[in-house]
Amino acid sequence: MINTQIEQSKTISFSFLSFFINLMQLTKIRLSFSIVFSSIAGYFLGAEKINLLTLFLLSIGGYSMAGASSIFNQLIERGKDGLMNRTKNRPLPSNRMSNSTAIILGIIFSLLGTFFLYSINFETAFFSVISILIYTCLYTPLKTVTPLSVFVGAFPGAIPFMLGWVAATGEFGIEPGILFMIQFFWQFPHFWAIGWMMDEDYKKAGFKMLPSGKRDNASAFQIVFYTLWTIIISLTPVTSYSGNLILSVPAALLIIVLGFFFLLFSLKLMRKKDKLSAKKLVGFSIVYITFLQIIYVIDKFL
Repeated sequence: MINTQIEQSKTISFSFLSFFINLMQLTKIRLSFSIVFSSIAGYFLGAEKINLLTLFLLSIGGYSMAGASSIFNQLIERGKDGLMNRTKNRPLPSNRMSNSTAIILGIIFSLLGTFFLYSINFETAFFSVISILIYTCLYTPLKTVTPLSVFVGAFPGAIPFMLGWVAATGEFGIEPGILFMIQFFWQFPHFWAIGWMMDEDYKKAGFKMLPSGKRDNASAFQIVFYTLWTIIISLTPVTSYSGNLILSVPAALLIIVLGFFFLLFSLKLMRKKDKLSAKKLVGFSIVYITFLQIIYVIDKFL
């Protein structure tokens, strides 16, 4: 009798752990945490006084909405995910989770995220809902239709950084607009470099991710071009045209150093046109946006 109870307890524990692991994969935990990080950075930049409750609501609500977007994305692409080596072991294509369970989770995460963000202000919830709709209803289905899907996907992808400012102020103006533009332009070299790395895998599923459709000079030039624009826009707050979003000259010099290496990795990909260079660019693009946000926040409080 005791042994049976122990076995049942082990089974329940294993089932819960398995469900939790699947849920983390379904909500793309690393991506969702990076989205929350961007939102928190934007909040610190916009807030006159730090409100811990608002930070909590922004973090939980932001993760919920990011997770919901990932769930709906994987539901729509479950068949195509099964064709690619990178995604075939996700919970849905591997049948570790049913579609109906994923739908219920997506709805729950959406409702929770909207509730938490609406508790901050209407504007924060509004932009988050718009983000989910664009990501799910436009970007996801367009990936098999046109390379312009990356352009469409850059809109919801750029919202988190500015969302923090909106959560802090309840307003959308030049400052969150600049934060939006930084992350908007950054996504092109980042996701095209991923597309370069995963081109064969993406083609198995019919995804059109590179701007020219191929690993060629045209795609590489676009990556360099948008890297340059990302750096230029990142330096806008050092001018007098960015409202209350202000960057000191020393902080701007640090951004220039980051930008120099970002551009260097882009040019290296343009020269070599190999997957290793693309992988290095993906890695440094993450370093760039992360340290940019850290520099912006530290510079504000120094």
